[in-house]
Amino acid sequence: MTVNLDQLRQQATEQWDALQSSPKPRILVGTATCGRSAGAMEAREAFEQKLQEHDLDCDIIEVGCIGLCYAEPIVCVIKPSQPGVFYREVTPKRAAEIVDAYLMGDDPLADYALGTFGEGNVDGIQPLFETPVFKPQVRRTLKNCGFIDPSSIDHYLANGGYAGLTKALAMGPEQVIEEVKNSGLRGRGGAGFPTWRKWQFCRDAPGDQKYLISNADEGDPGAFMNRSLLEGDPHALLEGMLIAGYAIGASRAYIYCRAEYPLALERLDLGLKQAKEYGLLGENIRGSGFDFHIKVKEGAGAFVCGEETALIASVEGERGMPRPRPPFPAVSGLWQKPTIINNVESLACVATILQNGADWFAEYGTEKSKGTKTFALVGQVERTGLVEVPMGTTLREMIFDIGGGVLDGKPFKGVQTGGPSGGCIPADLLDTGVDYDSLGAAGSIMGSGGMVVMDENTCMVDFARYFLDFAQKESCGECVPCRLGTNQLLTILEDITQGRGKPGDIDLLVELAEGVKKGSLCGLGQTAPNPVLTTIRYFRDEYEAHINEQRCPAKQCRGMFQYDIDPEICNGCRLCAKKCPVDAITGDKKKPQVIDQVLCTYCGTCFDVCPFASVVKVEREEETAAVDEMVPTG
Repeated sequence: MTVNLDQLRQQATEQWDALQSSPKPRILVGTATCGRSAGAMEAREAFEQKLQEHDLDCDIIEVGCIGLCYAEPIVCVIKPSQPGVFYREVTPKRAAEIVDAYLMGDDPLADYALGTFGEGNVDGIQPLFETPVFKPQVRRTLKNCGFIDPSSIDHYLANGGYAGLTKALAMGPEQVIEEVKNSGLRGRGGAGFPTWRKWQFCRDAPGDQKYLISNADEGDPGAFMNRSLLEGDPHALLEGMLIAGYAIGASRAYIYCRAEYPLALERLDLGLKQAKEYGLLGENIRGSGFDFHIKVKEGAGAFVCGEETALIASVEGERGMPRPRPPFPAVSGLWQKPTIINNVESLACVATILQNGADWFAEYGTEKSKGTKTFALVGQVERTGLVEVPMGTTLREMIFDIGGGVLDGKPFKGVQTGGPSGGCIPADLLDTGVDYDSLGAAGSIMGSGGMVVMDENTCMVDFARYFLDFAQKESCGECVPCRLGTNQLLTILEDITQGRGKPGDIDLLVELAEGVKKGSLCGLGQTAPNPVLTTIRYFRDEYEAHINEQRCPAKQCRGMFQYDIDPEICNGCRLCAKKCPVDAITGDKKKPQVIDQVLCTYCGTCFDVCPFASVVKVEREEETAAVDEMVPTG
């Protein structure tokens, strides 16, 4: 039986409108992974219990994440004929307060509020999209996240969903590719290759069977753009995949999603079932003659599978290892058939482009980087979370206007863009625009959108060591430059951070890094040295201090400092002594304590637990450093 999508859309719109004008209050609970980890499900249960106590009929709807990770759990309360009020850090206790004060009364508890959404005003609360964190943003890819039920295809249809597919089927494949070309969309997965050109290569490649793969692997530490979109608006990806598959002539597709994303996988599974039920997947979609089937392939979490050919190998059931190119996947990919691999965000952008037009998409951005881009803003920043801004927005705007500046008001030191493959950008380049070309000129990359902010307490040498350690462990080991080169780079960095650096190490690091970049087979090895090269380029003085002065300016490298207790501050509470795992702290109660440097393992527990800041970091004494060579430190 043919499904009438237009009729389903009309029904969905009527139901949505009825929900918006319902005489019953609504509570939208952000239950994406970030919200759940902060206690959203407990808050939801508290709302249910309190509503039952008051015998109050109210709709509780689970929604995705609006991006404000620092404020989770987030809940929006909507009273009839009034704008919704978004609340921050909604604990079970706060949930009960909101029901008593606002749903049962007229006090909106402005001190707990993030902002309002919808027509009208609530005294003392600013509109959400006029707040500093949202005002510079342009939410297009993320427009539904936090506002619709991601488990409902009707919510997606009522908000313009699958209108892009309808338009694409009427246009024809070549016109769809032309529309994407006119939009200026470039791949959101890292390299920034023009999406239309990639599609055209595949469409022009000979072969009756072609494949589309959505890369939802997202292996960068601190990155969660794809996860949030899948959890908050899964049909945006499915619609983008349908349009892409139609354009390139593919009839089969895969979503490659890491198994560590259980909620995203759950939402995808439900979305696929709903799309099939509505006649949007399967044979002869909407009477167009277009057949399309999607399967989900769960990945084991290997970072190298973010590389196209390694991902293809994994889908084929082989070990995820890169293959030499050419041939490129667009010509010979999955099972040697023409294959396109697009990032989740790229495909979600395709859906919005076909829904609204190429000119609409290109309203924002720069000449060579069109549209908006989502970023995971994390690290030492006040307002961590997921943001969507026009391409070309400066790092300063993102970190200080949207992010609220560095945590605790500390001086800004640098920001890493592009994840483990990216580079570190210093304070004097804060006005760099966030687009493919500007970041490339600064020695970094866009990547999939990870952005890690660092303050004065970050050691840039140790920072480079951390990410190189990650890349070295994630290397598949197939090619010598990556397998041995990253290991040698890591060994030198470890020596420097442990006080064993030698003159000439900096030049050797640069030489090795350039060799690894040029000689590695895939993007992992070609970009793994970026954190090393950019930290040397912009923070060379820190490398020199470690090597020439045996000193870590940030006091983070444990081989170069020790913990002492300031007798002028210590009041002898002995909390540090109680928490010390090796009993290295002694002293009478209510008297200043003393750390035995021979026993101390420099774990930092005393520094972390001291409520009076009497434990301080000081440069290591030569005698202590000599003893450390003989005494195991764990």
